[in-house]
Amino acid sequence: MENINSLTLAQLVKTNHKAGIVFEKYHLDFCCKGKRTLEQACTEQQLPITEVVSELETVFSKGGSPAGPDFEKSELSVLCDYIVNTHHSYVKNEMPQIYAWLEKIASKHGERHPELYKIAEMFASVKEEMELHMKKEETILFPRIKELQKLAESDRPNLQISITYLQSPITIMEQEHDHAGTMLNEIRILSNNYTPPMDACTTYQLSFAALKAFEMDLHQHVHLENNILFPKSIGLFQKLQETVFN
Repeated sequence: MENINSLTLAQLVKTNHKAGIVFEKYHLDFCCKGKRTLEQACTEQQLPITEVVSELETVFSKGGSPAGPDFEKSELSVLCDYIVNTHHSYVKNEMPQIYAWLEKIASKHGERHPELYKIAEMFASVKEEMELHMKKEETILFPRIKELQKLAESDRPNLQISITYLQSPITIMEQEHDHAGTMLNEIRILSNNYTPPMDACTTYQLSFAALKAFEMDLHQHVHLENNILFPKSIGLFQKLQETVFN
């Protein structure tokens, strides 16, 4: 592997999914801000790069599957289905329960812990936006990506679409990813890194544990889209364009 410092966060996670464990610990955003090199990211967040590199080398050296499923080699349609069946399904199942728990603990413990009101309010926004976001992906963007793959597999592809057919919805999805990530980051700060107070009841503890897991899943979810699915889709379009018009 080339100098770790000069690799982007996205490249490191794609090379070995265990890098995500280290990045989560240091709150290094490898999904929405995955194009930064490790050195740039550590400098921006004032993190000790030698310490981060040491931890990356440690997890890389532990063996096992270095990169998990090789999504780089997956067909676009397979990757779309994986995202829907794994991450969209998780989000749809978890959001109603987390929101109900947050509403409950805010009503019961909000006077002593007023940050709960803001956390519940912000998660309600996340829930509303993610529901619409996933619907747009499942009904607009992913079908377009699958259509592109079918064109590429055709013996005589007839490309009658422009790059904006893909790029426009992709740009919107990336912007929405950024916003969801920003809101969850604020929730993490408000919750003291999802640390329940000493007087927290069981529901309080469950809520914060679920929020932490939700954010970690979102990071993997967005990483697959921003850093693998979307670039591969644009790359396939450009390759198909060259084939048709050259």
